[in-house]
Amino acid sequence: MSSSETAFTGICARIARAAAQHSAPVHLLAVSKTKPAAAVRALAALGQRRFGENYVQEALAKQRELSDLALEWHLIGPLQSNKCREAAEHFDWLHTLDRPKLIAPLARWRPPARGPLQVLIQVNIDDEAAKSGCSPGEIDALAAAVADQPALHLRGLMAIPAPHEDMALRRAAFARMRGLYDALRRDHPAVDTLSMGMSEDFELAIAEGATLVRIGSALFGARASAA
Repeated sequence: MSSSETAFTGICARIARAAAQHSAPVHLLAVSKTKPAAAVRALAALGQRRFGENYVQEALAKQRELSDLALEWHLIGPLQSNKCREAAEHFDWLHTLDRPKLIAPLARWRPPARGPLQVLIQVNIDDEAAKSGCSPGEIDALAAAVADQPALHLRGLMAIPAPHEDMALRRAAFARMRGLYDALRRDHPAVDTLSMGMSEDFELAIAEGATLVRIGSALFGARASAA
């Protein structure tokens, strides 16, 4: 068994164990940013379909190289306004909607043939000055604006809590996100995705209700520096 297969099998088993007490399935998003297309292809050969990228241009190069594969591409990095067209045209999901000015261009540039762009609202759950994401109080207005656009499909929330060494603090942030997610679902019953948890803490995130976990280094090894 190759190292990539060992890592993939192990992560899938851990997700399954952590999710055993939950009624909703938990999906794995393989974070392939800075990793070569060959690494994506190797993981796809094992059955992984969902891949997350931070940088639009890097992702587009991989998409071209891997166009023979039926993969689902998620943009998980902060979105600049001048990248809305490329994001709308080339990704299946956007995890980082955090301000109203992105909504109209994303809807305008989404190709009808691709169906709606699946959208998550990013929440800055620990109010970190240097981190993207809206405040909890801004969720409702953003959600309503996304829901008004037929070219966009509101799926839920995403967060990257502060990387506290004390895992109890991370779990508390995940629990706050679960509360916000439950509140959003009351107004938007079709919402079904809570994206939170990474290599170091995804089991805690699942315990607090995550339905999508973003795993990079535990699958691919330590991340290389971006060019």
